[in-house]
Amino acid sequence: MRPKDVLDLAKQAGAVMVDLRFVDLPGVWQHTSVPIHRLDEGSFEDGFGFDGSSIRGYQPINASDMLVVPDAETAQVEPFTARPTLALTCSVVDPITRQPYSRDPRYVARKAEAFLKQTGIADTCFVGPEAEFFVFDNVRYEQSNHKAFYELDSVEGQWNTGKEGVNLGYKVRHKEGYFPVPPTDTLMDIRTEMVERLHEVGIEIEVSHHEVASAGQCEIDMRFTPLVQMADKLMWFKHIVKNVARRHGKTATFMPKPLFGDNGSGMHVHMSFWKDGKPLFAGDSYGQLSEMALHFIGGVLRHAPALAALTNPTTNSYRRLVPGFEAPVNLAYSQRNRSAICRIPMYDTSPKSKRVEIRFPDPSCNPYLAFSALMMAGIDGVLNKIDPGDPLDKDIYALSSEELSQVPHMPGSLEDALNALEADHEFLLRGDVFTRDVIEMWVEYKREHELNPVRLRPVPYEFFLYYDI
Repeated sequence: MRPKDVLDLAKQAGAVMVDLRFVDLPGVWQHTSVPIHRLDEGSFEDGFGFDGSSIRGYQPINASDMLVVPDAETAQVEPFTARPTLALTCSVVDPITRQPYSRDPRYVARKAEAFLKQTGIADTCFVGPEAEFFVFDNVRYEQSNHKAFYELDSVEGQWNTGKEGVNLGYKVRHKEGYFPVPPTDTLMDIRTEMVERLHEVGIEIEVSHHEVASAGQCEIDMRFTPLVQMADKLMWFKHIVKNVARRHGKTATFMPKPLFGDNGSGMHVHMSFWKDGKPLFAGDSYGQLSEMALHFIGGVLRHAPALAALTNPTTNSYRRLVPGFEAPVNLAYSQRNRSAICRIPMYDTSPKSKRVEIRFPDPSCNPYLAFSALMMAGIDGVLNKIDPGDPLDKDIYALSSEELSQVPHMPGSLEDALNALEADHEFLLRGDVFTRDVIEMWVEYKREHELNPVRLRPVPYEFFLYYDI
């Protein structure tokens, strides 16, 4: 779509406002809006100003003037505003040098795609994430210096079997939410509305269903697209899921582990390399994969502890990544086996379907950074012909402690993951895709604003354990 086409779309929609969206360093959409008359063809080069010092992970206050420059290819009509609004995803630019801003996560992803082509390995990295989420009926939480609590509720929640008043039963038992039909699954119509809104903004959906956990865990899967496009689409995905839930008086969250004792929300990421319209991951090696695909897996396995700092970037992520529970933490690969962190799906033998499913990421990540980092690890594996070792086709959860001791594993905390990223990030710097400044800012932000504040605060369960000491 050209700038002129965007202006025609705005006119056809009767748009009165333009919503300019970009992503902060942690991965949350930010926006500013201008009246439609301010948008012309020059806007797609000149951009619009904003204060970068007020955005998480961006510029200091003494260098705060920045520009958002809309990408014409991303134009969509916003589904949720009362007045017709045109939405544009933007890149961030320095107003003095007119160069892309190095800490703009979308710029990192654009550089990653360019680097892949530069290597000659492939010209496209296709990405297909499976982002799980919860839809709750109510959420309450508070943290002060003398009080802390959270409380979640869902009409589906197993804990509501004995709720007084009108109670129609059909609760989802813990870990039995995959796939009961209505009335046990109360969210089918809401998910269908989400799918319809996603289709309206050009996102093709492959499947929608209730997920394993009680209390409204869901999954809606998008059809694979190239890396930057998919990161853009995942931002729309979260936006639509949250706003459709809100329209129904409910609340959606992509927090990885909101419930104790039940499954958390992961985001399995399917990836494959293509060149000149041909898939490169199909072959006659293990799992019907090519040698390139196995080397890709080797790169992901080698760098997985560092990748975790970007793919599982919250303290809450490590409530899900616990050995022996639902999320894979052991650095192994296998066909069909969902207990390995890299799985080779075997539903379809078509060369076009051959891909690697990376199972440890979760939907709290910044998709521009996470997808780029996963691809860069895979590129490192291909360039250096990293051997992934032998596949592990056993149920890893059933291995003995002696067998498990021979299998390396993911970091056990955000602190461990950040330490791993500091020790292992040269593969991310190739082609200037990630810069040292971006990595240093990421680690600093996570430690200062998330890791240390959580570490300093007592949690309610500590009172259960220790109050009578």
